[in-house]
Amino acid sequence: MRPRTRTVLTLLNGTTGTGLLLAFLTGARIRRGRDGLLIAEGYRLRMPPASCFTVGSVILTRRTADWLLAEERAALLAHESRHASQYAVLGPLFWPAYWFACGWSYSLTRSFGVRNFFERHAGLRDGGYPEELPLRPWVTRLKRR
Repeated sequence: MRPRTRTVLTLLNGTTGTGLLLAFLTGARIRRGRDGLLIAEGYRLRMPPASCFTVGSVILTRRTADWLLAEERAALLAHESRHASQYAVLGPLFWPAYWFACGWSYSLTRSFGVRNFFERHAGLRDGGYPEELPLRPWVTRLKRR
């Protein structure tokens, strides 16, 4: 998806506004990123445990924007950018769909990301997730039947 289209859609569907509100409420400082993305550095809450996460076109991180924009984290930035595109398409429906996908993945593998459609589409390796984990024993038994 083109960055300008993504930016406009996430503004119109309210998810970027939600990301900015979350940044404000947690004391994060907003900086411009690449391709219309905003980076909220200094996010202070412990949840979620990831180093960064995206809401609309806002990437929230406990670290600095410079840390995220460094060349060695280009894959992570691309991963988060793909999540912003998912927000552009789904708008607020992203949240229940994403959490359902997390539950599905966790129920199968004990990982919120490995079998999560949204994380797979954003690039598991780029997001720091393992690309494959064994299925839980009950799933394996069910597949054999």
